[in-house]
Amino acid sequence: MSWPKWVVPEPGPLMEKDCQLVGFRIGNETYGVQIGSVREIVRVPEITAVPNAPELIEGVINLRGKIIPVMDLRKRFGSATTQADKKNRILVVELDGKLLGLIVSSASEVLKIPSSEIEPPGTVFAEGESSYVTGVGKLKGRLIILLDIARLLRRPEYKKFEEAAEPVAMSR
Repeated sequence: MSWPKWVVPEPGPLMEKDCQLVGFRIGNETYGVQIGSVREIVRVPEITAVPNAPELIEGVINLRGKIIPVMDLRKRFGSATTQADKKNRILVVELDGKLLGLIVSSASEVLKIPSSEIEPPGTVFAEGESSYVTGVGKLKGRLIILLDIARLLRRPEYKKFEEAAEPVAMSR
């Protein structure tokens, strides 16, 4: 009896894993974070200011009964314009079981970038202030700066931001 020969295709463009990201803009730049780190994207509701909060912390929002601290990522990245706009969104991310909100200029697209189109961050982003940049993706002629939200938010100056967040309920 002869067994059929299984044909294993050579790895090629169809077999590459695409990296799925939530794309957002700050100013003219496009950034991406792993889709799994973003719980949801919401329009910017009324934000309640918190007395004596660090400058980057805008305040807190009530999202379906959960109090979520909100940081303006535009200020964090040194964007010149941080005016309120209809396109502004809040990325609700989960970090260590807590929900946190990040204001961005706009967020609308899920990006699929082939792993072959992602370059390592290089020495410019490797140390210090920009160590949260994990790579640079190339998609349709534009560059997308890939970020690690956990690394971005795990900085000593954001400890109070993280502490202000309520724990996420275990059931999803």
